[in-house]
Amino acid sequence: MSWKLNGTYFESCNCETACPCVFLSPPTQGECNVVLGWHIEHGHSDSVKLDGLNVAMAVHSPGKMHEVKWTIALYLDSKASAEQTAELTKIFGGQAGGHTANLASHVEKILGVTSADIQFEQKGKSFSLKIPNVADVQIEAVKGQGGGDVVLAGHPLAISPGQQTTVARSTKLSYTDHGLTWSESAKSGLFAPFSYSA
Repeated sequence: MSWKLNGTYFESCNCETACPCVFLSPPTQGECNVVLGWHIEHGHSDSVKLDGLNVAMAVHSPGKMHEVKWTIALYLDSKASAEQTAELTKIFGGQAGGHTANLASHVEKILGVTSADIQFEQKGKSFSLKIPNVADVQIEAVKGQGGGDVVLAGHPLAISPGQQTTVARSTKLSYTDHGLTWSESAKSGLFAPFSYSA
């Protein structure tokens, strides 16, 4: 199986800005609840094209993210065909190797893999992800010195390794599914381009 995905990812969690988990420090509130979204601009798995599809994941980590096992729920774009869904499941479930397999190695429990209407939107340095009746996440880049971006590079726990990650802050983070309910605002956000392959 040969695959490659390129696009944009963002996340928001309940930690204060910027999330200490990316530096292998304890979560601000003792646990980290995070929603991540990926927009695949160009992608394929063998001969199956994955351009334009979205993926989302909710993660609960009950302590330091690099030390404890995570509970997750995975959401795959309802626009995907059955063949595309199967490939995305293998990739983001960790069965296809690459960086997503590294992320999956932290997972202990998968609450569900669901086909969903994932609405991913970017306007400049603002991002939003909505799944009706499940998730509503909105972040905006933090303004740094001279109004520029605040960026991270080389942090040890990275969703998008090798890429410069921009620090953001949420205007909304809500999630409710599988018995989990989170509702936060003015908390940590991050976004970056991503490039995964195997």
